[in-house]
Amino acid sequence: MAKKGKKFLEASKLVDRTKAYPVEEAIELAKKTNFAKFDASVEVAFRLGVDPKKADQQIRGAVVLPNGTGKTQRVLVFAKGEKAKEAEAAGADYVGDADYINKINQGWFEFDVIVATPDMMGEVGKLGRVLGPKGLMPNPKTGTVTFDVTKAVNEIKAGKVEYRVDKAGNIHVPIGKTSFENEKLVENFTTIFETMLKVKPSAAKGTYMKNVTVTSTMGPGVKVDPSTVNAK
Repeated sequence: MAKKGKKFLEASKLVDRTKAYPVEEAIELAKKTNFAKFDASVEVAFRLGVDPKKADQQIRGAVVLPNGTGKTQRVLVFAKGEKAKEAEAAGADYVGDADYINKINQGWFEFDVIVATPDMMGEVGKLGRVLGPKGLMPNPKTGTVTFDVTKAVNEIKAGKVEYRVDKAGNIHVPIGKTSFENEKLVENFTTIFETMLKVKPSAAKGTYMKNVTVTSTMGPGVKVDPSTVNAK
């Protein structure tokens, strides 16, 4: 393992590794242990008792965080005609069809999220090789393949985050920045926590919420006690 820096080790001393903290305290600690010189992101990681190899235990979707993520997402919309005008009016950063497909093929990636109307997916699908590995492929499950481009763009701009279980059963989601007030981070955390409970696959057996951790970009992980989350 890489040698941990002095600052990281100092920050780690503030965290009791054996303890799961009440959510408010965990978020306070994640902020306190951020030693980065920039406004670091705060992220939550879930270790879930699911087997992602099984089709009925894959978890993927998106949720709008009430307080956003602190990062404005640049949105590219693939649409034509009226839908293209609609996307522009909604505040999409880039709108087009073949021209942007060519640009991406030539290595252009000045965007964070792609929205596509269903009639464009035949063309956009050809970019699977380049977009797939970067996790940028539009998908109906995350609301990014839709004719309702206004709603899609508005939600992304408002702080919509996507979540997807990895091969090991983990999900990582940003919930804001260390500059956020604690209450706003707790609200965002609670929203994603409630979502994780709602999307629990019926086929999942045993303990579902195995481990929940909050962390700043470069700080140590802080375990959260799920029973302290005021989920609906």
